[in-house]
Amino acid sequence: QLQLVESGGGLVQPRGSLRLSCTASGSTLDNYDMGWFRQGPGKEREVISCISTGNIRTLYADSVKGRFTISRDIAKNTVYLQINSLKPEDTAIYHCARYWGPSSLCTLQLGRYDSWGQGTRVTVSP
Repeated sequence: QLQLVESGGGLVQPRGSLRLSCTASGSTLDNYDMGWFRQGPGKEREVISCISTGNIRTLYADSVKGRFTISRDIAKNTVYLQINSLKPEDTAIYHCARYWGPSSLCTLQLGRYDSWGQGTRVTVSP
């Protein structure tokens, strides 16, 4: 059974950077399209990025495009989210999740994801 553990969050100043990690156990991440979603205080969950099997396809929400980069390390069974130029509105708990829709066709639709971990908190504040 796939289990995901996110890490790498923290307190960072505006315009700072972090690299979030999502490490899997129980299954091989390379078999799945994977995504990251977040939930900020008082906000709905938002899928912000996904990466397909074989790393062929990546998608980004408009809110993070140009600032966030998703990647995958097969050898480490880990998916990453590099987050740059952070803004206070990026404050949220970030989760990685498995996409259960058609392989290699990941979308930013939240209902197509499962198996997310406990999340890692990112706080952007001066």
